[in-house]
Amino acid sequence: MPMEKYRSITQLNIQTKASLFLLFSRKIKMAVIPINTKSNFHGRSISLPSRPHPLVLKCSQHLETLLSSSNETSSSSSLFHKIDGLRDLIECVENLIQLPLTQDALVHDQHQENWVNNLLDGSLRLLDVCSSAKDAVIHTKECTRELQSIIRRRGGGTEVTAEAKKFLTSRKIVKKAISKALTNLKGNTKNCNMLSTNKDHQTLSLIKLLQDIEVATLSTFQTILQFISGTTQSKSNSWGSISKLIQPKRVACSQLTDESEFAQVDVALQSFIFTKTSKVEGINDLQNHLEKTESCIQDLEEGLEFLFRRLIKIRVSFLNILNN
Repeated sequence: MPMEKYRSITQLNIQTKASLFLLFSRKIKMAVIPINTKSNFHGRSISLPSRPHPLVLKCSQHLETLLSSSNETSSSSSLFHKIDGLRDLIECVENLIQLPLTQDALVHDQHQENWVNNLLDGSLRLLDVCSSAKDAVIHTKECTRELQSIIRRRGGGTEVTAEAKKFLTSRKIVKKAISKALTNLKGNTKNCNMLSTNKDHQTLSLIKLLQDIEVATLSTFQTILQFISGTTQSKSNSWGSISKLIQPKRVACSQLTDESEFAQVDVALQSFIFTKTSKVEGINDLQNHLEKTESCIQDLEEGLEFLFRRLIKIRVSFLNILNN
């Protein structure tokens, strides 16, 4: 075979193989492209749930902290720790209401859902119970200072005894008012959780959070009222039996060493009035409890005043959102 003819055939075979390779490559690309396109489209169609707003998470954390503390608060240090937790939660709620998510949910559902009305009514309940606690503290503070003033001026005598009896009567009035407030509180803590199922997960979580915060706040105020009343533990009766009143004051007071300062001053008043021990010793013991109570009252009054102002701002914010 001539060399030129052999080279022509070889070159033709090479060109044929190249053409077949290019054709085969194009077919592979045509087969791969639709698969990749479909895969990319499928990846974009995945919709992950949106993450909660950081402020929502922060409020949830404060709520968990508050709920983790015991409601059986007998010592002032435990109570003030609980109040600090409530202050942090209320401050967070005040900022939470300013979120567009919260405002949109309130405006959109105000004529359709019961939870909006319940939330508005709940803000008023919180103000009422906080006001009751403030009134009880202020009333007790006035009586405490008046008795201390008479003790400093007179040192003893019938005037001190008369003022101690007046204080004791005042404490009974405070206890009755607190008992009434607690009764009303129990009758108004029902939450309406009837919500439409067409809400998104984020809105439902927000509504549930606001409802849980209201319940936890009411529970904390219940603990505060019981502390002021001096009935934080089940073993503490309203005023005890007559036989308890005639016990020596040291025995009677020792029974309530773990109780609130309010409960201790109640027993000190009873012991001073009804026992026959030395009035000088009785006055010294009474003064000691009055000073402890006054210090506790001051801290408690500051905490309640802070909460009351914040609760007013929250209610005003609710009304402004719903009326705009």
